[in-house]
Parts: sequence; C-alpha cells; structure tokens
Amino acid sequence: MIKNRLKILLAERDLNYSKLSKMTGISVNALSKMGKNRGTGARQITYGVLGKLCKALNCSVGDLLVYIPDKE
Repeated sequence: MIKNRLKILLAERDLNYSKLSKMTGISVNALSKMGKNRGTGARQITYGVLGKLCKALNCSVGDLLVYIPDKE
C-alpha cells in the first residue's frame, strides 16, 4: 500500500490546505482529497503536483509518499 503523508507534513510545518493552496496554486478541494489515504485524491497526484508540493514543503517525494507492504 502507498500511504501519503501530506496531512502529517502540513501539521509538522504548521500549515493548512488553504495556505498550501496559496503556495502551490493547487485548489483547496484537490489538496483535501489528496490528504485522504483512501479517497479519490491519489488520481490527482501527478508528477507536476508532486513537484509543486515538494517545492512548497521543502521535502522529497519519499517524504510525501511511503510504501507499506501489505500483511499477507
């Protein structure tokens, strides 16, 4: 499973979706969807979006997305 850490990174940086939206040009609604691990937001995460998020949050893709092996 791929888990995104967007909400965690925002909390660590004392940011919210509104502030991040202003920094990146990505709508608050899209950011909110991306922040949900089991929602439709994963479809909105393109390379361009990842680049904008990494630049705004001063992080790497590996900080945003984490691979967690499924328990079998």
